[in-house]
Formats: sequence, C-alpha cells, structure tokens
Amino acid sequence: MEFLRRWVSLQVDLGNFHGREAIYGFAVKMTFRAVLLAFVLSIAALPICYEIGIMPLSLPEAIKLSVAFSWLFGGAVSGALAIVTGHVIHDLTVSRTEFERLSRTDMLSGLLNRRAFNEALAQTSDQASLAILDLDRFKSINDRYGHCAGDAVIKAVGDVLREVFCEPHLPARLGGEEFGVIVRGGGIAQRIALVERARNLIAARTVVCDDQVISTTVSAGIAEFTPDLRSEAVYSAADRALYLAKANGRNRVLHDEGVEASAARQTNDNGASLTLELDGGLPAPG
Repeated sequence: MEFLRRWVSLQVDLGNFHGREAIYGFAVKMTFRAVLLAFVLSIAALPICYEIGIMPLSLPEAIKLSVAFSWLFGGAVSGALAIVTGHVIHDLTVSRTEFERLSRTDMLSGLLNRRAFNEALAQTSDQASLAILDLDRFKSINDRYGHCAGDAVIKAVGDVLREVFCEPHLPARLGGEEFGVIVRGGGIAQRIALVERARNLIAARTVVCDDQVISTTVSAGIAEFTPDLRSEAVYSAADRALYLAKANGRNRVLHDEGVEASAARQTNDNGASLTLELDGGLPAPG
C-alpha cells in the first residue's frame, strides 16, 4: 500500500523543476497515472452497472468504452491540466530560486551578505583563512562627497574582491564598509598574499562620481581556521588583527599574531612550511 501511495502521489520536488523538460516529464507522469486510475475505476464500476441494469453493452464493448473514456477524460483533460500546472510550478521554482539568491546577496556590492557568510563560516574548519577588511576613513568619503559616492566606492571594492577571490574563495559584505573573505586552499603565505593583492588593487583603483575622483584604502585582519577552534573565535582573532592594522597606520594587512603581510615568507620551495617574521614593535591601539 505504501508503494501504491507513493506511486500515485504527485508530490513535486521544486529543486528539479528548473528546465522545460521537467514540465513535460511531469505532464506525462500525471497523464499516465490519470489514465490508469480512470481505467481501473471504470472496470471496477462495470459489475455494479450490470447488477443494477444500466449497462446495455456487452462486456468487450464496455471495456472498449472504458479505455476510450479513460484516455478522453483521464488522458486529454489531465494532460492539458498537467502542462498548465507544470508551467506554474516552473515559474514558482524560478521565483523561489531568485528569492533565495536575493536573500543571500548584498544588493549594493553584489557579494554574499552577512547571513550567507555566517553559514559558510560555520562550515569551515581548516585549510582556510578568514580575512576581515574595513575601508579606511569611509565616513569622510560620505561626508565630503555624499552617500552616492560612498555607494560607488562600495561597489568598486566589491568588484575587486570578486576579481581576486573567485572560487573556491568566498567574499562577502558584512555591512557598512566592512567585508569578509574566507580564503581557501594553498599555504598561509599564499592566502595572505591574496589579501595583500586585494589591498593593493583597492588602493590603486579610483572611483569617479559627479566629476569627483575618489580613492580609498582598506585595512585587513587575518586569522586561521583550525579544527579545534570555533568560527566565533576565528572571527574575533581576525577582528583583533584588523583593529591593530587600523591602529598601526591603516592601509595594511595584519595577521592575528601581529605579523605584517609583507613579512610573511615561505621557507621551502613547495610551500609546505611557513615562517612569519614579526614586523617589530606594533604600537598599542589608542
């Protein structure tokens, strides 16, 4: 009975309803099931019709009539309805997919938003770094040039991050002028170098808004994911490194151990090990 219930059921998996072929596949299944069900019901009704005397036809003719009735009403009608229903489900699936995408996307920068970033953060355990980037003196841009210029700067920074951190990396806008990147794969020095490259590209890029040429810089803090460290702790470590980068003059990338990106160097040819040399005497933030 369970098998029959699942076979007759017309439950729809919206995740598999993106293509047009899914619409016609759904219509064929629905039509076949409707025809079969109509035929079974017609055959089951024949003894009752003979018993009460309302079936003037012979048994072979009655069966032929049942088949014709099944295809006419169970097939043609249900097939047309199935195609219409399939198109409605297809449109619903596309709309749902777009809604899910928008709910995970920052509309200004085009990057992932904090919600989507936090989900990815919780699923990352090792072989990755977390970088938090913050625009330097962003408030002065809004105050001097207006929020339209600030929005243009946010979009430009988003473009740079998308350019530098393609798959398998994950850039996002966390809110305001703050961005986050999960940098995956490679060695620590390679991951730091990517963040440093993004910093350099942002510093070199200019934005034109209302005939005003605007440039900006970012500071960044980096921390490492480890299997025994919760994502919240990694975020806190990267945030502390960002705070020190700001306190040490801005426009720089700082590892959570107080290491400048420019001081990181690999100690062998295959990049398996890494030595991080301290850049000596960072001032306490104040």
